[in-house]
Amino acid sequence: MASKQERYTTAPGQELNTSTVPRNNQYDIRNSDEGLGTCGWILVVLSYILCALTFPFSLCVTVKVVQEYERAVIMRLGRILSGGAKGPGLFFVLPCVDSIIKVDLRTITFDVPPQEILTRDSVTVSVDAVVYFRIFNPIISVTNVENSRYSTQLLAATTLRNILGTKTLQEILSDRENISHSMQVHLDEGTDPWGVKVERVEIKDVRLPVSMQRSMAAEAEAAREARAKIIAAEGEQKASRALKEAADVIHESPIALQLRYLQTLTHISAEKNSTIVFPIPVELLKLMKSRGDRGSSSTTGF
Repeated sequence: MASKQERYTTAPGQELNTSTVPRNNQYDIRNSDEGLGTCGWILVVLSYILCALTFPFSLCVTVKVVQEYERAVIMRLGRILSGGAKGPGLFFVLPCVDSIIKVDLRTITFDVPPQEILTRDSVTVSVDAVVYFRIFNPIISVTNVENSRYSTQLLAATTLRNILGTKTLQEILSDRENISHSMQVHLDEGTDPWGVKVERVEIKDVRLPVSMQRSMAAEAEAAREARAKIIAAEGEQKASRALKEAADVIHESPIALQLRYLQTLTHISAEKNSTIVFPIPVELLKLMKSRGDRGSSSTTGF
């Protein structure tokens, strides 16, 4: 629609006065008593006479009650009475010439049946949603559409298919909030001529084929294994750097190796086991190595 028509809403306890609505509103289809004609006025007068003759028994037929959350649209000889919808409370109708249609103004909820949708990347998914709407203008909801609730349900199913058909699978799974908002805007524009206000749309569930679920699970498992290997490799790299730095420190201070050796002995002795440790001084190993080098050199000189 090029321009959004102005809405005339009523809070609970207030009567919708459509007499203040501009006459050029294309959605407001109403007629006044002036169009009844001569025969119509004769029938109205006869109805008044009948009510007077059968009073007070006629009160059971002529007095109607509308609840706080309802409005009554009265048609006299097929024409909507001027003054808009009636209610809440008591009001008077004429027998035989007046017909009354009650309209519920409360928020109504319905589930959109699961829709098999082919996404933009050629993946078949099943999506269902829930829609919250209410009637904001009882007059046009009665005159412009036969069944506003059923029409809104069909439009919601069609809109869901049209919008999700332009999305990829990744967008459907990760961008539900924007999809719900876009669907709510499109539905609100489509139902505005029916006097219906779509308040909220929520995507309930997205179901994938079993084969697609297995493929995505295998892909996710492979990605997790790859990340685990990368993390393990990074840990080994950091550990090797730390060992290199420790070796450099021990090389600068030889006594640090002896302290580390004593710390290892303390750790082993703290445990209750049958391990026997024979400490050998490092200097002794160096002495034995030096003697071996001398013996080999003397043999070579001979």
